[in-house]
Amino acid sequence: MDFPRGRDKGPFPSLFFAGFVIFRPKDAEKSRPFRDEYFVSLFFVKIRGMKTPIEDLLTKVRRGTLTPKKAMAAMKDYPFQDLGFAKVDHHREIRKGYPEIVYGLGKTDSQIVQIAAAIVQKGSNLLITRVEASTYAAVKEAVPKAAYNALGKIIYLRKRPAPPGRGMIAVLTAGTSDIPVAEEAAVTCRMLGNRVQRFYDVGVAGLHRLLSEYGRLKKARVIIVCAGMEGALPSVVAGLFSVPIVAVPTSVGYGASFKGVAALLAMLNSCPGGVGVVNIDNGFGAAYLASLINRRN
Repeated sequence: MDFPRGRDKGPFPSLFFAGFVIFRPKDAEKSRPFRDEYFVSLFFVKIRGMKTPIEDLLTKVRRGTLTPKKAMAAMKDYPFQDLGFAKVDHHREIRKGYPEIVYGLGKTDSQIVQIAAAIVQKGSNLLITRVEASTYAAVKEAVPKAAYNALGKIIYLRKRPAPPGRGMIAVLTAGTSDIPVAEEAAVTCRMLGNRVQRFYDVGVAGLHRLLSEYGRLKKARVIIVCAGMEGALPSVVAGLFSVPIVAVPTSVGYGASFKGVAALLAMLNSCPGGVGVVNIDNGFGAAYLASLINRRN
């Protein structure tokens, strides 16, 4: 595997030493370096300037506050933890930059509680989408500090800071009925380390409402636009601003909207450049994409 090479070479010696203490075999001089999976993962982590539970463990080993044996015991469930009905991916934050995010719809309360407990136990941030208040009540018994956004139907808990985005992400809705999808996007964006500003009910039925926010919207680095009905708002916004637009068709509308299909097709056929479209009602997907964009130089 080829490793990326960059200017940030300072952390490499300390990182190599930390991994060397735990994983170095007796014949390390004869073996190829960085053959271990954890070496490879951690190498990428430091290059990206991120902080993960594994890196915390290795730092403690380097400082002498944790023995290698205890560190290995703490990492026994990496890269994933098998719960029988789910394999919780504790390595995802190292590979992707963000920990595993749980899609709650279709899972039982018991399953969600066990998954949430496993994620929090490893020191990762918790984010569970598409859950009802009753599920949150069950999760809160196991994870007392977890919070719930009722509009977005999303459970969240920040255990430690996420890698910060470079700018502000604006979240827009065409109407008030689109707010639940927008809230899923807004909470996800914040949990992924971004500054967020909300601009709700600024659709094309009253374009002056959008134009009144022009000054603030110009400061956004990425704009998420949630709209149902005919799905026209993302095209209007893309024609006004030079930043990437992440369009989210919502299932809001009357019969011929086909539960968001009309808005989806309209957004896919957007005339202005710079519009990316996610699936219907997929506020989470929009936020994840916007976060990746916002972390780029």
